[in-house]
Amino acid sequence: MVGPSPLREGPAGGAGAGWGDHIHIIATLIRDDGRRPRRHNEARRAQAEARRIEADYGLRRVTPGDGTAAPRPTSAERHKAERQGRERPPREQLRETVRQAVAGAADEAEFFGRLQAAGLLVQQRIAPSGDLLGYSVALPGDHNETGEPVFYSGSKLSPDLSLPRVRKRFVMELGAGHSHPASQGTARPARPLSAAAAARRSATHTAWITLLTLDQDGDGAAAARIAATGEILDSLAQTSPVSTRQQLREAAWAFERASRSHTREEYRHAQALRRAARDLRYSGPAPGRGEDGASTAMLIDILFFLTTAAAHWHARRHHAQQAEAARQATAHLRAAYTIAAKEPMARLREQGQRLAQPVQDWSAALLRATAPDIAEQAIGEPGWPALAATLTHAYQAGRDPQTLLTEAITQRELDTAGSLSEVLVWRLRHLADLPADATSGQRPQVPTAPTRQTRPVTGTPSANATPSRRGR
Repeated sequence: MVGPSPLREGPAGGAGAGWGDHIHIIATLIRDDGRRPRRHNEARRAQAEARRIEADYGLRRVTPGDGTAAPRPTSAERHKAERQGRERPPREQLRETVRQAVAGAADEAEFFGRLQAAGLLVQQRIAPSGDLLGYSVALPGDHNETGEPVFYSGSKLSPDLSLPRVRKRFVMELGAGHSHPASQGTARPARPLSAAAAARRSATHTAWITLLTLDQDGDGAAAARIAATGEILDSLAQTSPVSTRQQLREAAWAFERASRSHTREEYRHAQALRRAARDLRYSGPAPGRGEDGASTAMLIDILFFLTTAAAHWHARRHHAQQAEAARQATAHLRAAYTIAAKEPMARLREQGQRLAQPVQDWSAALLRATAPDIAEQAIGEPGWPALAATLTHAYQAGRDPQTLLTEAITQRELDTAGSLSEVLVWRLRHLADLPADATSGQRPQVPTAPTRQTRPVTGTPSANATPSRRGR
């Protein structure tokens, strides 16, 4: 017997506050003939039926699950957290802390050391042979009715936090001397940088290479690179200034769902990203000013496009929840970028506005010759003076601005860019290895570039490489 019970719960509706009109369905689990109904796999079958009802009646479509989501806190856990005044239930707090401990960890010893350093209670399950079989963690102060700590195994926090799944990330040493194949031979001019800025510049380079090669080497490699991108987000959130920390933390929390699917990760393809996550963690906190703050903005800008690419990768494979989670992460990254880029962009715009008119004209002519499809949009944006200054800086550094522009524009899409000029600023400063933060001592002069640098580009980039005029 099934009976609907219509309810109306407004803002003061207690536990159901904000849910609005909905229906509770009460069902007996005995058939008319006295037999019990078949309940095997009932949750998945019920969800499939719910998706059909949503389509039939034009209701809001809920993204279907695939069985890889992390276990959600029970209602009892949520109510207990509310009584204790916790921001999140212990299960969620532990999942976030354990994921942060995994980020860039080189081996089990380092992983467990980080868990203990974070203040967690850790239990290890040891076989009679002495082999480590698993682990569980608890928050200090979280006790059951008998006063004992409430432990959660890694798999109860998230499927990819079980010890066997964590071990799969430790496929090679993450110490010095192991460079990413794609970046071998890349000579980058030395200049004095803080540890935090150097780690962010290195992570930017690794993220850019990953953006260009995400779906190469098969789905297993892409899945590993997406998971390792989550490690970078975790490490960046831990080491960024207070102004951006919350948005980056929310981005990492959202992207956690995007980092896990039924595709098995091949982590040998993601060690450069894991090394970058490790370097970010050990480089220490980065202040939100100067080169440290500007390099943070540069890294966030690249991560925005990398998480967008992850969303597209999942969407093409019909991973609905993962694609939606990646899109949510991009929204938080966009908010974090706005905060991080405010000061460095203001300094670059100021430099661009002080450029002599012939220099500004040269920059505009160069952009029109190189990328006529997007030139007028970029020139009309508030960030155009910063782009003009960056083109001039690249020229003064002995680089070919037109070649750099072509590479920055054609190698990856610009459709999701809200500001073409700002995106090009960071790509150019990365590709030309320019300081992320403009120095007040730079005095751009009128470029007298050779013909090869200022002549229009011959030929038109392919359709899939030409950015549209839509805007991040």
